[in-house]
Amino acid sequence: MTGSDATPAPVDTGRPHPARVYDWWLGGKDNYPVDEELARSILAADGTAVRGARANRRFMHRAVRTLAEAGIRQFLDIGTGIPTQPNLHQVAQAVAPEARVVYADNDPIVLRHAEALLHGSAEGSTEYVHADVRDPDRILRLAGESLDFGRPVALSLVALTHYLGDAVDGDDVHGLLGRYVDALAPGSYLVLSQVTPDLNPEAVGKAAGLFTRNGTPFHPRSLTEFARFFDGLELLGPGIIPVTGWRPDPEDVAAQAEGIVPEYAGVARKV
Repeated sequence: MTGSDATPAPVDTGRPHPARVYDWWLGGKDNYPVDEELARSILAADGTAVRGARANRRFMHRAVRTLAEAGIRQFLDIGTGIPTQPNLHQVAQAVAPEARVVYADNDPIVLRHAEALLHGSAEGSTEYVHADVRDPDRILRLAGESLDFGRPVALSLVALTHYLGDAVDGDDVHGLLGRYVDALAPGSYLVLSQVTPDLNPEAVGKAAGLFTRNGTPFHPRSLTEFARFFDGLELLGPGIIPVTGWRPDPEDVAAQAEGIVPEYAGVARKV
């Protein structure tokens, strides 16, 4: 396992973690009372939270399937989260069994579940890197043990950028993503989704406040701010769009009837 020298740190059960809050929204069991408390509070403030979590998973499935069908055979998924079925490698390898996938996350619980992420096809490979998105040098170095960055890679950061700030002396999220994109070969793709205040400002504002007060800074972004992540890249149709509308399957069309999901999504190619 790539990065297997990483030893699981003790899980801090005294404060919520976004991956475990997300897990609760998806109906998972790998969360603690503090995560459930925050997840319930946010859901009370923003009734779209569960729909959003599910919509993000379906978007990831559609985007990965689209890129695998277009010939991409390497995937780097940062902010993997606690495993849910199907995982990204299962979607990619269902199209192309030889696909190579590297997951990266910084939650000790995800590390403990890494073996569940590694049961891929015999023809391909699946690996896990225990590292923080803010450390691109480590992630790219370890991912490079399995992926060939001289060939196209699909880089996926689904529902992650809203946990990263803009300040250049802080997370510098746009500069950070630029470092990852710069490492990709032409023909690679960037897959993103991000919470926005544009579609439900009051509820999203309340949810952001709850996250921040519980130790997790949260940064909803407008369409213009989200679009900056794709500067210099070639957007795939239908461009940047609410997450349930990106090349929807029938299940997504049906989900749209439940109401809005205040998140944008997009997939773009490096030319």
